[in-house]
Amino acid sequence: MTDSLYNLTPVLHLLTMGALVAMVPLCWVWLRNPKASTRRRVQALTLVTLFITFDLVLFGAFTRLTDSGLGCPDWPGCYGHASPVGAQSAIAIAQSQLPSGPVTHVKAWIEMIHRYMAMAVGGLILTLAAFAWVRRWRTDANNGVLWPTVTLLWVCVQGAFGALTVTMKLFPLIVTLHLMGGLVLLALLTLQVQRHRLTHERRPSILLTPMLYAATWLGLLLLTLQILLGGWVSTNYAVLACNTFPLCQNSWWPLMNFEQGFTLWRHLGVDTNGQPLMFESLTAIHYVHRLMAYGVLAYLARLGFWLRRVPAMRTTAHLLLGCLLLQLLTGLSNVVFDWPLVAAVMHTGGAAALVIVLMWMLTGARPSRSTVLNGL
Repeated sequence: MTDSLYNLTPVLHLLTMGALVAMVPLCWVWLRNPKASTRRRVQALTLVTLFITFDLVLFGAFTRLTDSGLGCPDWPGCYGHASPVGAQSAIAIAQSQLPSGPVTHVKAWIEMIHRYMAMAVGGLILTLAAFAWVRRWRTDANNGVLWPTVTLLWVCVQGAFGALTVTMKLFPLIVTLHLMGGLVLLALLTLQVQRHRLTHERRPSILLTPMLYAATWLGLLLLTLQILLGGWVSTNYAVLACNTFPLCQNSWWPLMNFEQGFTLWRHLGVDTNGQPLMFESLTAIHYVHRLMAYGVLAYLARLGFWLRRVPAMRTTAHLLLGCLLLQLLTGLSNVVFDWPLVAAVMHTGGAAALVIVLMWMLTGARPSRSTVLNGL
């Protein structure tokens, strides 16, 4: 495909393009709030950045599910160009050699749009961190600097994983961690949005019993594990290893190879010796995710009904239950309808929404000293 996996020739053009894309929401926030204070504008920009990052996670899933992750097989550009327009001849040659391969004109555009969005998100996060540090220098206050800085560092790590996703040819562990990194980014931005809301609107934290607060943290940890398993299913293309429900291959316990399926350090589609993965390995990957889903779904549903008892949490609890229903329906659709693209993308979106909802709950609440508050 290309002799050089890293080609930094178009870096300046790409940075300029990313800055221009980032300027659109930045200018929109500033023009929409002409009389607002800088603090209010930063609060609005943080919310917009969260929204765009959520869209980026969805588009990342779309990129993966359309097999466009290697649409431009070098990094950060496309065959050394800032867009597929300049790389048309190279793409045409690759497509003629392998018409159904990873490089086509459509896939190249999908991959590069994903990179443009990622650069724009990075630019917005850099802007938020810059505002936080400028405010600290002007007021000599440490409040509000930590999380924008952590988020900026994390988006740099996420960018490195994005590069490795391409240069290591969709290495399953790297792709899974890249997906997880995007969700961590959502959690960090959600935390900042909620902190702005509580601080600037002077809203008190919602009191939860220690038991319910700990149960919510446990729900987030279980969700994280389930998302990692789901990412492992997706990156190994194991969704259709079980195409019936609730049985898998007409059995409650089909033949599975757990050792091969959950060997983490290996290339896509092969074992550590370079031999093709056994189908039983894909079955193990899929079925572990499905079995874990039953427990996580039941736990989070129970948590949602517990949280409904807290008047201030009722709306968020309904969002949690709605997202769980979406995950159930899209998960079933992936199996029963042979992995339709819309359902698969929405399944990733549902997982991202669950992360946001649970982080919103946790950052907007704190444990009380009472053990009987809210009936728990």
